[in-house]
Amino acid sequence: MTVDLSRAQVRLVIFGLMLGMLLAALDQTIVATALPTIVGDLHGLSHLSWVVTAYLLTSTASTPIWGKLGDLYGRKVFFQAAIVVFLIGSILSGLSRNLDELIAFRAIQGLGGGGLIVGAQATVGDVVSPRERGRYQGVFGAVFGVASVIGPLLGGFFVDNLSWHWIFYINVPVGAVALIVTAAVLPSASTRVRHVIDYLGTGLLSLAATSLILLASLGGTTYAWASVPIVAMALGAVVLLAGFVIVERRAIEPVIPLRLFSNRTFSSTSAIGFVVGFSMFGAITFLPLYMQDVKGVSPTASGLRLFPLMLGLLITSVASGQMISRLGRYKPFPVAGTAIMTIGLYMLSRLGTTSSYAYAALAMIVLGLGLGMVLQVLVIAVQNAVDYKDLGTATSGATFFRSIGASFGVAIFGAIFSNVLDGNLRHYLGNIALPANFSGVSGLSPKQLAALPPPVRHGVGFAFAASLQTVFEVAVPITAAAFLLTWLLPQLPLRKTTQAPDPAHTLAPTAIPSTRSSRDEIARALSVLARRENREQIYRWLSQEAGVELSPAACWLLFRLEGHESLNTSGLARHLHVPETDLSRLASSLAHDGLVSLGPDGGGEPILALTPTGRSVLEKLVAARRKGLHELLAGWSPQQHEEVVQLVSRLASDLLSDGRPHDELVSR
Repeated sequence: MTVDLSRAQVRLVIFGLMLGMLLAALDQTIVATALPTIVGDLHGLSHLSWVVTAYLLTSTASTPIWGKLGDLYGRKVFFQAAIVVFLIGSILSGLSRNLDELIAFRAIQGLGGGGLIVGAQATVGDVVSPRERGRYQGVFGAVFGVASVIGPLLGGFFVDNLSWHWIFYINVPVGAVALIVTAAVLPSASTRVRHVIDYLGTGLLSLAATSLILLASLGGTTYAWASVPIVAMALGAVVLLAGFVIVERRAIEPVIPLRLFSNRTFSSTSAIGFVVGFSMFGAITFLPLYMQDVKGVSPTASGLRLFPLMLGLLITSVASGQMISRLGRYKPFPVAGTAIMTIGLYMLSRLGTTSSYAYAALAMIVLGLGLGMVLQVLVIAVQNAVDYKDLGTATSGATFFRSIGASFGVAIFGAIFSNVLDGNLRHYLGNIALPANFSGVSGLSPKQLAALPPPVRHGVGFAFAASLQTVFEVAVPITAAAFLLTWLLPQLPLRKTTQAPDPAHTLAPTAIPSTRSSRDEIARALSVLARRENREQIYRWLSQEAGVELSPAACWLLFRLEGHESLNTSGLARHLHVPETDLSRLASSLAHDGLVSLGPDGGGEPILALTPTGRSVLEKLVAARRKGLHELLAGWSPQQHEEVVQLVSRLASDLLSDGRPHDELVSR
């Protein structure tokens, strides 16, 4: 049920939500080009990956809890709380004096970031009508797309012109504006859903993932593989995972219902999504290191040089979604996409000190093209394969594993890089002494590296290039494994609703964890489909199905009279954003057919009111629309779910009575 707001108020709400979403989206990528400088200044090259991993891990793990708290107690208070937590983490990150502090404060940032993402998506459902919902979700997807492109560029700009601290401080004014706007215009009222929050399951899963990532990143670098801390982390991860399985079997509302893993499509898409997130964030994190420390370009220039990766990704994300809707088949896209990704990563593994930017750009665009063919297809496949009752959870699970994969990818790539860098430094520098405070563990900033004597600088460049080659060489067989997994993905007949991919999933190259319920997922899919319909054609079809003779324009007005029968013609024209002359002409046509009555108001202007015949015709039109929606949902047997029946009954009227008219429809 949406909150009744004016169009101007809705725009302000969406603006505030977009600011919050932009904060979370930017902080997934803005750090990438600043990382070489950050780890050089704070002397923590071996822990470079954790600056990214800490944010991704906490934002992913906190998303389901934020979503359910908003359902229980209202969206506004928790969306604003998420902004405050995010800003506190941002300020503390900017004030960090060492890498351990920065990693801890980035984790706080991530906690707030998870609430910003899910809060913005959920609030749209409270303030926007069903027909417009898909459009606004698409706007949020575009925010993620833009953030992925400008994030690395902004990060480089701040490092070059201010300092790396400003990639965190910049969040403060943006967040302050978001707080003011949402406090002023975001409605407190919301439809509250009773939940039993699975705190224990979420905590166990988060701790298990953290233990495994720590094990991968610290083993062989900070600690020997057979050391007590590493063995303890391995045993802890096993115990935590076992505890998670036990808890999820008994949880009333589990974070991830274990029965989903018996679904072959869900298991396949989860594994493929894990590897996709792994590869993407590993590349985004370490490519700026190559650009700055090997090729010697500035942080800003390295951000610009990442553009081919994002361009390729956005091109195929949009194109593959459209082609799936047209062809009705999804499996060929992840098969081809993972193959192309493997080629792109192999090309990246050949980058050396003498490689041209043209070659690097070609490798990045190949990787991006492959990524774009996989990202949103996985969501379509899993939504198509599960029963209605699991729709929301399965969608959330698909994006959850992609986010967790990103966390693992960055951490493991970082561990590999640190493991081989010291040996490569010794190999390429030989007897040349390393500068004070520089090693494969501490590192130097790009400016400090550029100031080294030429023999040392060249040796370090060769060592960095060789180490990054190893990183991407390891990624190649992992991505090839994803290619093999795609052949296990079943090709099931597409339900019509899953032929309408969510623009947010299509455009967002990073994962957008979703906590929408199954009901919300269906409402979203139907709103996307309804938005694509030719308005005149659908009204003509409804009139035929209902057995009444009405022009599309008269049909349009009939749907809008209910609930507005106290307005005179001039007031109704203003409310509906149509010329009064056109409205009067349509009203006269409906009155001539006996569907409305025209009674004068106190000032002599006519008031339109539905007659009993008009109400009967309107009921027939709604029933015809309801029949059409049932056909779209046939794969879920909507008649077997009372919740879906109620949803379809409401949407049958809402999807036709919301939104501004097409001028050419009303003016005829």
